[in-house]
Amino acid sequence: MQHFGDALIGRVRALGNPVCIGLDPYLDRIPPLFRDGDMSPGNPLTAPAVEAFLKAVLDRADGRVAVVKPQIAFFERMGWRGLRALDEVSAHARKRGMLVLLDAKRGDIGSTADAYAGAYLTADAPMPADAMTLNPYLGRDTLQPYLNAAKDTGRGLFILVKTSNPGSGDYQDLKVGNRSLAETVADSLKAMSGELEGPETGWSSLGIVVGATYPGEAERIREILPKTIFLVPGYGAQGATAADAVKGFVKGPSGLEGGIVSSSRGVLYPAGSDTDSAAAWEQAMDAAIDMAVSELGGAISA
Repeated sequence: MQHFGDALIGRVRALGNPVCIGLDPYLDRIPPLFRDGDMSPGNPLTAPAVEAFLKAVLDRADGRVAVVKPQIAFFERMGWRGLRALDEVSAHARKRGMLVLLDAKRGDIGSTADAYAGAYLTADAPMPADAMTLNPYLGRDTLQPYLNAAKDTGRGLFILVKTSNPGSGDYQDLKVGNRSLAETVADSLKAMSGELEGPETGWSSLGIVVGATYPGEAERIREILPKTIFLVPGYGAQGATAADAVKGFVKGPSGLEGGIVSSSRGVLYPAGSDTDSAAAWEQAMDAAIDMAVSELGGAISA
């Protein structure tokens, strides 16, 4: 496949917005239009209903966003049927021209890391993703199997550095010398980021997660990693504005670039979507996607 960093930045430039739709299928929030049975996790009808819902979301987003981010936990909650739905939804996204960033936050040692990488990132991966999120807590050596896979296949990695949740500061803000732990982790990724820089755009296929709820930290981390793509959660439902979300972006050929901004609940479950009317649901979805595209597209063109 094409180098992930080049592919992602190229699509964001072409579309004029950095929106990443988070695919987080809360079973109790699936609209009546798509619900089937009692929607309990073990009901055989539930996973196909979720799959139909998410495929319909992708159809509405077709040609408007560059990347989607399924959160694997919501699919695992439905057992093997949920994982099959994840595979089908991911394949549908690719058919629509969207990159798939699997939010799995894997992080383990040795052969376990090899197995995780083999499941999603290698050339023979049975459930391929274009990129996935990783936890660096166990050390840089645990990231190496993913780095090797990314080099071989062109796929992308996103390392947790400064997350958007309120408790992130419990560890990530601790001082290591005159830097926060988050900044120290970012600094440790410099060499890896350089190994995966793209030939077309210069942006790396090694990205990091930096929450929109901490815009000041995003600016400091950008100084450490100038060519690393940011995955930015926290926009919308968690309270961060579009301007906050792009604080770590830098000037590119057609506006600010260098990141993607995730929105899940705000796009998947907007006002007016809790309906059994197809027309009303489509109208609500289009309005939600339009709002995210307009706000974030405006933020990078300002």
